[in-house]
Amino acid sequence: MVYQTDSLFPWQTVAQNIALGLRNIDDDKERAKQLEKMLRLIKLDEFASHYPHQLSGGMRQRVELARALAGDSDVLLLDEPSQGLAPLVVEAVMNTIRDLKSERVSMLLVEQNAEMALQLADRVYVIDHGTVVFEGTPAALRADRQVTTTYLGVGG
Repeated sequence: MVYQTDSLFPWQTVAQNIALGLRNIDDDKERAKQLEKMLRLIKLDEFASHYPHQLSGGMRQRVELARALAGDSDVLLLDEPSQGLAPLVVEAVMNTIRDLKSERVSMLLVEQNAEMALQLADRVYVIDHGTVVFEGTPAALRADRQVTTTYLGVGG
């Protein structure tokens, strides 16, 4: 699970935070190998010994993603991973999520950033006050002018 608010442990380094997801691997060499893989995946190899307060918001979100992915779960839950991030940082987080998709990780992404959701999703659900008002592919959603203008503020 990746929460919309920062949940990294401030007294632990990037590597230590990610390693929490690897605690079930008994072999030290394998655990170290997996940690390096995660650091490369999120492109933060050079920041392994940094603490969360030394990172940007986007870097912290990428550490959160790596820690969740390190747990080797079947499904990754992402609760608004772009919340409060600058546009350029959102792009970096989106790229990391794209990389995760290439790793064949199933994800459930809850996201108010419509463009991010449309770029990343295979399937989209638009929910208004608890009611599903659209279900389909990103292409179908883009084609549905009523839904995109009414609920997403995109299109025209």
